[in-house]
Amino acid sequence: MSATILIIEDEPAILELLSVNLTHAGYTVNTAQDTRQAQVQIQSVLPDLILLDWMLPDQPGIRLAQQLRAAPRTRDIPLIMLTARGAEQDKVDGLEAGADDYLTKPFSPRELLARIKSLLRRRAPQLTPDPIQAGELMLDPNARQVFARQQTLTMGPTEFRLLHFLMTHAQRVYSRSQLLDQVWGDHVFVEERTVDVHIRRLRKALSPANQEHTIQTVRGAGYRFSTTHTE
Repeated sequence: MSATILIIEDEPAILELLSVNLTHAGYTVNTAQDTRQAQVQIQSVLPDLILLDWMLPDQPGIRLAQQLRAAPRTRDIPLIMLTARGAEQDKVDGLEAGADDYLTKPFSPRELLARIKSLLRRRAPQLTPDPIQAGELMLDPNARQVFARQQTLTMGPTEFRLLHFLMTHAQRVYSRSQLLDQVWGDHVFVEERTVDVHIRRLRKALSPANQEHTIQTVRGAGYRFSTTHTE
């Protein structure tokens, strides 16, 4: 599952350099040159990660970071601050405003890509290509295949994304609305009961290897992935 990255940067040369390198690395890239354009982009499609320049023409990026962290819809988006301001206090201010990481210009594209991969692995592991092993189940995001007990399990793309998300957040309970936001995207408007349909399909896909028990219903709360059998 390719991560969508929003670059908010007003210098055209830097914006183009970042866009080319991130696209080449396999990410989906959206761009904005000021905070107004950024808000329009975020309203349309919620990005998986934001690269935010400090010095923007309409308002400081640090103020936008504070606004994003204050809003329930955007408060959990991984955020890397890009800036020429390298003083210790500037870094402290950026991190306290809500940035997860702080990269001082000039920086190498390789370092930025490494920071992005590290941050996604921590904050959104379902967006990384790392294989996942849980009990007898193994999911390979690159091959888009699921294996268990020497079998390849066949499932649709939505069921694969649903399993990928739940496996990378094992033991955590997610409501239907949370799963819709995380797996379908918060810009897609479908009934919450759609989740139940795909959960049933996912369990059916896992059943040839007797792994349907890993997708568990938590009454009144939602669903979780666990390799531990429940009554």
